[in-house]
Amino acid sequence: MTQIENSTLGIVGAGSVGASLAYAALIRGSARHVQLFDINAPKVTSEVLDLAHGTQFTGSSDITGGTDIDVLTGANVVVITAGAKQKPGQTRLDLAATNAAMLRSLMPQLIERAPDAIYVLVTNPCDVLTMVAQEATGLPAQRVLSSGTVLDTSRLRWLLAKKAGVSTSSVHALIVGEHGDSEFPLWGSATIGQSPILDWVNPDGSRFSPAELDHIATDVRDAAYQVIRGKGATNYAIGLSGARIVEAILSDEGSILPVSTVLTDYQGVSGAALSVPCRVGSAGAIPVAGTPWGDEERRRLLASAEAVTDAYGKVAVG
Repeated sequence: MTQIENSTLGIVGAGSVGASLAYAALIRGSARHVQLFDINAPKVTSEVLDLAHGTQFTGSSDITGGTDIDVLTGANVVVITAGAKQKPGQTRLDLAATNAAMLRSLMPQLIERAPDAIYVLVTNPCDVLTMVAQEATGLPAQRVLSSGTVLDTSRLRWLLAKKAGVSTSSVHALIVGEHGDSEFPLWGSATIGQSPILDWVNPDGSRFSPAELDHIATDVRDAAYQVIRGKGATNYAIGLSGARIVEAILSDEGSILPVSTVLTDYQGVSGAALSVPCRVGSAGAIPVAGTPWGDEERRRLLASAEAVTDAYGKVAVG
């Protein structure tokens, strides 16, 4: 992987998600330097030490951190994972007010220290907070994005691959819209290898039915709730997907990923942050205008926009 020289990843929050992201980034060599910031001194000090002790075996040899936000100075990418955790039975949108207030205080401090960075929101509800962060900073929309439905898409591809008897990398399907209850798959353009999803023949001779695909989409939507019920938080998979987004930015890959940015005149949506296929590189995330959308998919995107805009309206200033 070709990296920007001296590339630096800043991570806000040393909780389970932030620490998992740092761990994934070190192992994958996502950045030359990893900087971890948290207001909890024992936690961030312990996480940095634990990670640093293993750097002989990782793709990156430098991790620092602390409670002074200056540790993030000069970061090329800043990933924000800090905020109130989602509790069992709580939706991502329930977290909006608490985490929006935190973000409005935090963003000006981050911009002062890393004015040229691309900012990636992982804290939930990530779509609403992307809108808050862009409003609070005035940065171009492409420089403020969230992890969106990158992880949801990975969950979808894993479930489809298990049924189809292929590797996950051979499944080409996306979850789009809100990272939450109104998200949905783009079945119209989904393929396994080169075969449209409904034409694929599984090892047992069966084909996917529309009803089965709907069931899989529901499992994807509810996957986080299942994990939270069992272990209290999701962290490993979101850490890996966050590291993947960081790599696309720092290596200027131009990878197509379903991250969330504030959209302008995209399939009838303006002003709402939603996940759609985006070209992700050193400039940030740029929505791909040529993505095919069916009428039902467009209707569901507008419904997602309404849900996110409504939630944002409840935490907007003024």
